[in-house]
Amino acid sequence: MISRRTFLKKGSQAAASSLIAPALVSCSTSKALTGSIQTPNFKLGHTLREKKNNAPTEFQVNDVVIVGGGIAGLSAARWFTKNNVDFKLLELENSVGGNSRGDNNSISAYPLGAHYLPLPNANNHQLLEFLQEVGLVIGYQNGMPIYAEEHLCFDPKERLFINHHWQEGLIPHEGVPKADRDQIQNFLGRMHEFKQAKGADGRFVFDLPIDESSRDPEFLKLDTITMSEYLKESGFNSPYLLWYVNYCCLDDYGSTIHDTSALAGIHYFASRKGAAANAESDDVLTWPEGNYWLVKELAKPSQPKIQSQVLVLSVKLDGNSVLVDWFDSVKNTIVQTKAKAVIMATPQFVNQYMVQAERKFDVKSFQYAPWMVANLTVSGTLDERRGEPLCWDNVIYGRDSLGYVHAGHQQLTMPKEKTVLTFYRALTTDHAAAQRKQMQETTWETWSQSVFQDLQFAHPNIQKQTENLDVFLWGHGMIKPTPDFIWGNNRSLAAQSIDNKIFFAHSDLGGVSVFEEAFAQGIRAAQTVLHKV
Repeated sequence: MISRRTFLKKGSQAAASSLIAPALVSCSTSKALTGSIQTPNFKLGHTLREKKNNAPTEFQVNDVVIVGGGIAGLSAARWFTKNNVDFKLLELENSVGGNSRGDNNSISAYPLGAHYLPLPNANNHQLLEFLQEVGLVIGYQNGMPIYAEEHLCFDPKERLFINHHWQEGLIPHEGVPKADRDQIQNFLGRMHEFKQAKGADGRFVFDLPIDESSRDPEFLKLDTITMSEYLKESGFNSPYLLWYVNYCCLDDYGSTIHDTSALAGIHYFASRKGAAANAESDDVLTWPEGNYWLVKELAKPSQPKIQSQVLVLSVKLDGNSVLVDWFDSVKNTIVQTKAKAVIMATPQFVNQYMVQAERKFDVKSFQYAPWMVANLTVSGTLDERRGEPLCWDNVIYGRDSLGYVHAGHQQLTMPKEKTVLTFYRALTTDHAAAQRKQMQETTWETWSQSVFQDLQFAHPNIQKQTENLDVFLWGHGMIKPTPDFIWGNNRSLAAQSIDNKIFFAHSDLGGVSVFEEAFAQGIRAAQTVLHKV
C-alpha cells in the first residue's frame, strides 16, 4: 500500500508543484468583474401562504413520504431503498443536498456549503458501510479502514496567514510568544483527555452522533455554560488561543465562543476519533465540489423516487394515514399524497408551518446561523505573501471570515490558468432575524467588496485577479448549539413522533450540523418507520 505522499508524487507531482508555487507577480485581468447572488428557493417557499388553502386536484398513494432532500432525507431514502419500501421524497430546491450542495463552472466544480468529511469514528459502522458502498473505503487492514487515496485531502492541507506570513497548520505558532504557545499546548492536551474520557455509563463523553455520548451528569453540566465561560474558568486567556477556539466554533456551528455551549465547543475537538490504515486521524475526505460528491452518491439509488421543485403545504393526520398536500411548481398543480407514515427531514423552523399537529417544544430554542459563501474565479497564480504555499484550506488570522478552500486542490490534472476559491463567512449576530433581512437587502457589489477586504490582507491583488464572484446566502445555514440546547428538553421533545405516523429527522435534532449527525438521523427515523408501520 503506497502512502498518500507517494501517491501524490507519482500521480500529480508536476501539477501540484506548478499549482502551489507562490508567485512574486500577480496576473491581473482586464475583464470587468461579473457575478450574482444566489439563495435557497425563497420565492417558491413564500408561495406557502397563497397556496395553503387551495384544494388538491391530483391524488397519489405511497407507503412513506420523506419531506426534505438534505443529508437526513437522503439517508432515510437510501435505507428505504435497501429495504424495498415504497416511498417518495419531496424536495423544494431543483437539486437535493441541503447545505451540502455544490455547483460548477467551466473551470471547476465547487461547494456551496459543507466541503469535507472527517474520518468517521470506528464505532460508526453505518457510515463506514456507506463509505465502502461508494468506494471511499476500499478495504480493511488490522481492523482499520483503508481509504481510496484520491479522496483523502492532498498535501499541503492547511495554512494560516499570521504576522504577515503563511504558516503551516491553523493553530497559531509562528511569531507567537512562548507563553501563548504553551497555553495552546495545555489546552490541546486537555482536549485530548476529553477525547478519551468516558462517563460512568461507559460511553465516550464526546461522540458522534451526539446521542451516542455519555449522559454522565458530571459532564452534562458543560452544556449549561458558554465556551467563553469555560475558557475563562480554566485560566485560558491567550488571545491566540481564544481566536483559534472561536474560529473552530464558527467553523462547525456558525456561532462564537460567547453563544456556543462549552459542551459543544469541546465536542469540536473531542468527538472525532477516526483512524485509518493509510491516513492520520485528523485527515479528511474532500472533493472539488465539497460534500456534494457525497450527496450525489447518497441520492443515486433513490433517484427515481425523488421529486424536486415542490413545496409541501401541509402534513396532517387522517385516521390511520397521513395526508401530505404539496405544490408541484413544474406542473402548477396541488397534489395530495396519502401515506402510512411521513418523515419530516426538514428543520424545525420550517416544520412549524407544515405540520398540522401540536408539538410540545419551544421552536424558538432552535436557533440557526446565517452564512455567506462566495466562489471566486481567479485568473493566474495567486499573488502570495511569503511562507507556506497554497493549501486546500487557507485561513487569515484575525479576520471575520473563515478563509477559503481551493476547489482545484484535489484535481490530478495539470493546473489551469484559472482556479476557483470558495470563501466562507458565518454571519454572527444576536439578532438573526434582522441579519437575515439585511442579507437580502445587501447588494452583490457590497458582498464582493467585503470578500476582497478580507482576502487582500494575504493577497493584495486578489480583486484584480478575480473575474467572477458568485455569492450564495444561507439564511438558516446550520443549527447553533447554544447553552442548554444539546441536553435540554426541547431537542428531545422535538424529536418525538406524532401518533407513530409523523417522524422527524434533521441535523438540528442532534444539535450539531455535521454530516455524521444528519446521516444518522435519517437512518434512525427510517428504522423506526420500518419497525412501527
